[in-house]
Amino acid sequence: MASLSQQGNTVSESPSGISVVIPCYNEENAIVEVLDQLLETLEKGDVPFEIITVNDGSTDRTAEQIDPQRFRIVNHETNMGYGAALKTGASHAKYDCIVITDADGTYPNEMILELYQYFKDYEMVVGARVGEKVKIPLIRRPPKWVINQLANYLSGHKIPDINSGLRVIDKKLFNKYKHYYPDGFSLTTTITLASLVNHHRVKYIPINYHHRIGNSKIKPIRDTLNFVSLIVRTIIYFEPLKVFIPLSVGLFLASFLVGSSTLVLEKFFGIGKFMDVTTVLLMLSSIQLFAVGALADLINKRMR
Repeated sequence: MASLSQQGNTVSESPSGISVVIPCYNEENAIVEVLDQLLETLEKGDVPFEIITVNDGSTDRTAEQIDPQRFRIVNHETNMGYGAALKTGASHAKYDCIVITDADGTYPNEMILELYQYFKDYEMVVGARVGEKVKIPLIRRPPKWVINQLANYLSGHKIPDINSGLRVIDKKLFNKYKHYYPDGFSLTTTITLASLVNHHRVKYIPINYHHRIGNSKIKPIRDTLNFVSLIVRTIIYFEPLKVFIPLSVGLFLASFLVGSSTLVLEKFFGIGKFMDVTTVLLMLSSIQLFAVGALADLINKRMR
């Protein structure tokens, strides 16, 4: 049965059940339909549940559209960001399973109970947007591919969908890495990387992805740069050698190429002069990066 209380606090004990967290920011055109469908879906199961909506400082009628008699609602006075809204919602969750989804109608919430079936065997179950009907705007596909390839390499895992917003998460797992989560769109990317590089049990289930209702909050260039920066920072924190070794090797090769090519040109062709200072600087930078990476890796392993 659903909990209908308006507010809630963090509880130390987490009974078995589903706490759905939905960040809402200016989604007045979609929120009613999404919540009604979500409630209808969850009532078909035999699992206790609650639906927590986090109104993230909406400036439209989003908050007015949410019925406090049917859904829990937590309000941010100002817009704090997608990640901040998820963290707030999770802090109010009373059950051991946190489900996150969006308020814009893009995710097939009717699949939540299917994803939940894997919860007993996995710590996180992700709805990967690789189904038969996936409506991702063309402008977002190239940067999404680049981000995925970078994440695959740095994490050492093939990730079908690094930032899907539909996932089932063990509350303990969510809370374990909460101090790493950013306030923006990158929370899902962070928990994905943290879970994979630390060998948590993660399952991917193909899902469809629909056209959103209303306007997207994504800024393609800014958010792509933020995603790339976040991926590198996260991997540096958990697996620093995966970043520092390639950079060190790259500088070493650059040192070798600059030194050997300028030496050959000077000695055999009388062109230019041997770039000894540049060669030495590149070599020293390579050694320093490797040393920093090794030290970071040692600190990381001692802290685990």
